[in-house]
Amino acid sequence: MVRAIWNGKVIAESADTVVVEGNHYFPRDAVKADYLRDSDKNTFCPWKGQASYHTLEVDGALNEAAAWYYPEPKPSAKHIEDRVAFWRGVTIED
Repeated sequence: MVRAIWNGKVIAESADTVVVEGNHYFPRDAVKADYLRDSDKNTFCPWKGQASYHTLEVDGALNEAAAWYYPEPKPSAKHIEDRVAFWRGVTIED
């Protein structure tokens, strides 16, 4: 079981993550939506496409754009569609 933890809370937990470039991508339904807030941040990857972000909010603390996903990935990245990855201090335990 792989867990994403931030500010003492488990943000996501799944035995079904996909690792791409060293990042665990969790199925969206394995991520606790109560901790996610929309973010205006977007970035572009040449082979994955445009990434969108979520800010994490846990017990009043914010971690800006700490989760990302590809809403419409390029064909080469279809295996991470509907999956969420984390950074910016989010600990991944496996």
